[in-house]
Amino acid sequence: MAIGISPLVDYAFKLMLGSPEHSGITMHFLNAVLEGQPRITQVAFRNSVQSMKSEDDQVAVLAIDDNGRRLNLEILTSVPAGLPKRLAYCAAASYADQMGEGPSDQGPRPSITICVLSGALYSTPPLLHLDFRMSNFAAKLTETDDFQIRILQLQHLQVTAETVWNATPREQWAYFLSNVERMTIEDVQRLLPDRVFREAFGVLDMISQTAEQMLAYNARLKYQRDEEARLLQARLDGLDEGRQQGRQQGLDEGRQKGLEEGVEIGKARGVEIGQLRGRVALLQELLGRPVWAANEFAACDEAQLKMMAEQLEQELRIRES
Repeated sequence: MAIGISPLVDYAFKLMLGSPEHSGITMHFLNAVLEGQPRITQVAFRNSVQSMKSEDDQVAVLAIDDNGRRLNLEILTSVPAGLPKRLAYCAAASYADQMGEGPSDQGPRPSITICVLSGALYSTPPLLHLDFRMSNFAAKLTETDDFQIRILQLQHLQVTAETVWNATPREQWAYFLSNVERMTIEDVQRLLPDRVFREAFGVLDMISQTAEQMLAYNARLKYQRDEEARLLQARLDGLDEGRQQGRQQGLDEGRQKGLEEGVEIGKARGVEIGQLRGRVALLQELLGRPVWAANEFAACDEAQLKMMAEQLEQELRIRES
């Protein structure tokens, strides 16, 4: 029977990766995400899941590794507005908080924020792992590793049940986070070779076996779903409002364009009528007739002026023949 507990619910995510009793799971996860960085062999936690004051508190894992690096881990099932700036702020705040701590010659230790997204912040390119640091990528120079933001975009995971056995540790963790809710312990043993995943499965399974933890898990699950629904409704409302504003803007622009076209047409017709009046006046003068006054011209429309001009031209031709 499938476990039915998802580590994408932040309460479960923190129990699995933020428990001193299971620090090996956390170190394995961190080393997988931070591949190529100094390996972590010890980790100390700076908060606990019991530190939540209310169900809408953000549940994150705050830790320090044996290299002194400050680590902030969090899971998000939706992408809130301004997420890149918030992640940058978290990394900078964790770095700045160290000022005054320890020997002045040592200085602050690196600050690393790791955000796991069930969706994706960036669709192009479709990368599972994003690594943001202060670098000059053109020259392949890294200014400092003191600020790092790592994002796992689970939506872009390409690994399947047929290929996960030989995948990288980072990809295996992404697969575990995305699929373990629908897996049994036998599935984990068959698909994921490292025993750390069986231990992680056991931590999640304990939630389902403990009434108090299930109550907290379900409360967080409900909160996350409500938040996702709120964000979705906000997007739909914004889309509808945008459509209405677009329609109104289209009407306004249509009216303005029509007005402008009408003015141009009016100008053109005014020139034509002015030319007709001048033609009639000239013909009247050539025929020795009284030239009409302005009010007499104003009493005739365009068709009448054209008819008058044709009649006067006909009379002039007869006279000259």
